[in-house]
Amino acid sequence: MCDPVSATLAVVSVASSMSQYAGQRKQARQQQRYQSQAAAAERQRFIQEQSALRMRQAQEQEAMNRELGDISVKSREALSRAGVSAGEAGVSGASVDALLDDYTRQEADYRVAITRQQELKDVNTGLALTDAGYRTMNNQIGINKPINYPSFL
Repeated sequence: MCDPVSATLAVVSVASSMSQYAGQRKQARQQQRYQSQAAAAERQRFIQEQSALRMRQAQEQEAMNRELGDISVKSREALSRAGVSAGEAGVSGASVDALLDDYTRQEADYRVAITRQQELKDVNTGLALTDAGYRTMNNQIGINKPINYPSFL
């Protein structure tokens, strides 16, 4: 026969184990919910960072296009003034052509410099996007640590 103290201890032990199991299970589920929420928040943060980088890139592109348009207008005005001034002064020939060619060359040099600067900014944006991707990947790894689920065994 089984003595009452041993039976009581066995029942208390089983009840304690069941209580620990339930607590561990609840904790694992809470951890899973937290990780899911944190992972979703990280994904949203990454999307916003990408959007901000792309928005800045579009604004820089627009500013460059405006500047190139202004350069074209100013260049045409300078070429027109130079041509009219030369005509009024009675100057023509190679010296006027050289002056007009110099204005055209200066405009082309400026256009090349601005375009190259924008290319470098685009490379920088690409690197920033790559870096953001690596950062979010590392953040996701940090968030999604393995969860220890309880076992009866």
